[in-house]
Amino acid sequence: MRQIAVLPYRFGGPGMDGPTEILLITSRGTGRWVIPKGNPLTGMPGHASAAIEAEEEAGVIGAVCPTPIGSYHYRKRRPNGASVMLDVEVFPLAVTRELGEWKEQDERERRWFAFDEAAKVVDEADLQALIRSFGDTGFRAVARTSGVVDNIAEKTGVSHMFAWFQRLLPKQGNFFELFERHAATLAAGAEALARLLQGGDGMADHIQEIVEREHDADAITREVLQTVRRTFLTPFDRSAITDLIASMDDAIDEMQKTAGAIDLYDVREFYPEMRDIAGIIVDAARLTVEALPLLRNISANGARLHELTERLVRMEGHADEIHAAGLKRLFREHGETNTIHFMIARELYSHLERVVDRFEDVANEIDGLVIDHA
Repeated sequence: MRQIAVLPYRFGGPGMDGPTEILLITSRGTGRWVIPKGNPLTGMPGHASAAIEAEEEAGVIGAVCPTPIGSYHYRKRRPNGASVMLDVEVFPLAVTRELGEWKEQDERERRWFAFDEAAKVVDEADLQALIRSFGDTGFRAVARTSGVVDNIAEKTGVSHMFAWFQRLLPKQGNFFELFERHAATLAAGAEALARLLQGGDGMADHIQEIVEREHDADAITREVLQTVRRTFLTPFDRSAITDLIASMDDAIDEMQKTAGAIDLYDVREFYPEMRDIAGIIVDAARLTVEALPLLRNISANGARLHELTERLVRMEGHADEIHAAGLKRLFREHGETNTIHFMIARELYSHLERVVDRFEDVANEIDGLVIDHA
């Protein structure tokens, strides 16, 4: 038997650069910590059904990615005494709003957990492994302090003797910190875009935030390019550094163009396929947030980086399918009767697709670094 579920998450801090947290809820029968789940609704995609369960059981709304992150199994006791095995497909949900009142608030408790703590409190071994694999390992670990030589040895994977020699060489620049700051800006812009495509009140604020995040990203990109020019020794080839930051900056540029088109044409309602692509964009940004700190030690993190980039490429293919289905529906409903509406919506689809394409470019740049240095 099959069920669907969401793994609700959020980034910490106003800059979206803090550790990621997972939202769990208690089950109604046993009080165990679980994730929002339920049976698929007839005629509705799995991720859309899962989002409804999240709103009813946990009182959260957000951008759900239609590409699942995996599945887990558990046994459920039926009223007749039978114990049946259920397969649960899990979709990531970036929480953008927590409701003060929701359907099952008197029947469940909800609580935010750090990754490790969330994995410990759930009972199912498969779900524990899924939560740990979802986690942004290394994002905070890279900030811990130690000796200069120890830092060089740990972050580059070289011996302590060579690390001592590297210490004598000219400064390598703060490229890793700049990459990570830009990734956090991408995540913040992606979440603002997802909130914008939910419509309703506050759309102007979401547009303004996307514009501000794009300006922040431009400033970081300029700093990277300036640092490349004035730094004698760089951790990677100079062209690899500039290509990586350029592909990241292109992603948030397309987010800003999407928001600009929405503002220009005063669009107030959005198709489900548009929100689905936005869900993919948010999850692509999350994967980028995890991947960038791992570049500090490619030799040790090559396998994990390859897993992340593979998922980014798969998500881009899924976004292409959603984009094609959305355009087909759009043409069928408005192609002949409302040409202006068709052209405006097609432009929004194009911008959204290009955002995901740019994240695939980021994945390709990271893969190139892994091939060259792992």
